[in-house]
Amino acid sequence: MADIPDELIALERAAEEARARLAGLTGDQYDEQLRRWRTAADAARAAVAAHAEATRTSRQDVEHAVRLAVQRSQEDPTVE
Repeated sequence: MADIPDELIALERAAEEARARLAGLTGDQYDEQLRRWRTAADAARAAVAAHAEATRTSRQDVEHAVRLAVQRSQEDPTVE
């Protein structure tokens, strides 16, 4: 997969960060954060689908490339 727009990476990162914030929450706090995560994840999925359609690429291929791009952008280049 060639270029992944920064917007897709940012949306996926936001969804992952929202998911991570669920840890340790309970009750109403958990429910609210779960809604935030679902909203962020839905936005990321919609953007991936739109990009896949616009570029005539498989949605699964775009999703995979976005996740890889997010993982690579989070790696610390100073760690060997």
